[in-house]
Amino acid sequence: MERPPRLRILVAQMNLLVGDVDGNRERVIAAANAARNERQADLLVFPELTLTGYPPEDLLLRPELTERTQAALMRIAVETRGIALILGYPKAALGGLFNVAGLLSDGRIVAEYAKQLLPNYSVFDEKRYFQPGNGPGILAFKGIRIALTVCEDIWEEGPTRQAAAAGAQLLINLNASPYHLDKAPEREALVRLRAQEHAIPIIYANLVGGQDELVFDGGSFVVDAAGQLTHRAPCFEEASLVVDMDLEHGPRPLPGTVMPVPEREEAVYRALVLGVRDHVCKNGFDGAVLGLSGGIDSALTLAVAADALGPERVEVVLMPSRYTADMSLDDALEQARILGVKASVISIEPAFEAFLDMMADKLTGQGKGVTEENIQARCRGIILMAISNEQGRMLLTTGNKSEMAVGYATLYGDMAGGFAPLKDLFKTLVYRLARYRNRRSRVIPERVLTRPPSAELRPDQTDQDNLPDYDLLDAILKGYIEDDRSVAAIVAAGYPEAEVRRVVRLVDRNEYKRRQAPPGVRITCRAFGRDRRYPITSGF
Repeated sequence: MERPPRLRILVAQMNLLVGDVDGNRERVIAAANAARNERQADLLVFPELTLTGYPPEDLLLRPELTERTQAALMRIAVETRGIALILGYPKAALGGLFNVAGLLSDGRIVAEYAKQLLPNYSVFDEKRYFQPGNGPGILAFKGIRIALTVCEDIWEEGPTRQAAAAGAQLLINLNASPYHLDKAPEREALVRLRAQEHAIPIIYANLVGGQDELVFDGGSFVVDAAGQLTHRAPCFEEASLVVDMDLEHGPRPLPGTVMPVPEREEAVYRALVLGVRDHVCKNGFDGAVLGLSGGIDSALTLAVAADALGPERVEVVLMPSRYTADMSLDDALEQARILGVKASVISIEPAFEAFLDMMADKLTGQGKGVTEENIQARCRGIILMAISNEQGRMLLTTGNKSEMAVGYATLYGDMAGGFAPLKDLFKTLVYRLARYRNRRSRVIPERVLTRPPSAELRPDQTDQDNLPDYDLLDAILKGYIEDDRSVAAIVAAGYPEAEVRRVVRLVDRNEYKRRQAPPGVRITCRAFGRDRRYPITSGF
């Protein structure tokens, strides 16, 4: 009996390097040859802006980038005969630059589609670089009509309606959609709706990998014309998703692999691991170094770093002072032993004493004021940066979003470094992730999770000497920073007015510190940095 006609489409969920046009070109060629020879695929689909990576930012302002992209396209077309490719790239045309999805087949570019909806909110500023397209991208392939769209085009109904009206039987959407909390279910619900609205199956191909603050979580998927999920690639890792389309009754995607979406805490943790691994490795560092204090923030940062890079590529430094408790040293050394990372102990006392002596006539706190606390933090920063310089390891800072919001951090001290894995995690989430990681296998000593947090920069210090309880602090911060609520609205929600005003005042006055902080993994919709750009000098 003759087999019903089918079309095999392979989605290449790839981790690409921004700006590395030649390297990305070679990865596309290798993937195409493997898809043709090993999977017998007819069509291979890549993410948005495949050849430049995403987001290329102001690299797009350099004419050389688009020139190299066009040369790469020609070479790909020649070297991938026998399989058709859909991939993304920037294209200069008609006096402007366009975000394009193109079909390559038989040694040439067969069809191109320019992205119509250019996001210009949150972390996106595509209108700075691109001109919008203005029509559907319909191409004929193997007897069916396929519509191309790019990322934001699927978030509004217009481009899908336009494609369906033009006779599309299948829609392929190329994406570079970054992760934030609960983003995967949001995407899938939206795409299911689009499929149902126009009775058209949709292939959603997403990027994966870390790029500066952003993490792209993959999770490419397929829905049928009724909006039912038929395929899903794994999240936070490269994958090839095989999609067989029944052409006799459709085209209709035949049931395939549906990988699970990680639960919330697992997803956040995996985003941190991927973000750290790619930031360290893509920037050419040999590994990572961090200060390990015996506290919860550095403990979680170490766990993430060891999982991201392997313990052999991570070093920790314990830097005790006169105020460091023995239990802090014991817990830090225990965690280093459990994870198998190299640990060094370097006391800051000689350096601290030297600074106190040098500045004796300038200091009024008798060694116990805020200035003296910051000197201790800066002694540690100097040590860690020296090790980073000497060994070619990236220095990971260990501060969290609660601290960065209110300025509970020292410029050129504990803020010194190249990357801040916990930068977008409120303290309460830091604790939840630490417990999540310990459920997988115990890597953080229990006492780290249960003792009151402290900077240990003066006798008997705890964080709550200076800050509200973290449950209260984080709730106020979420309302003010992530939800843009006013003081009056937060107070009306039941929070004490004096504390709300104090916290808001701290947030506003510490913008200058955040501007000088290293980048860190974006987890929420309002991370410090690309998401939230407030003036340092402001009378608001």
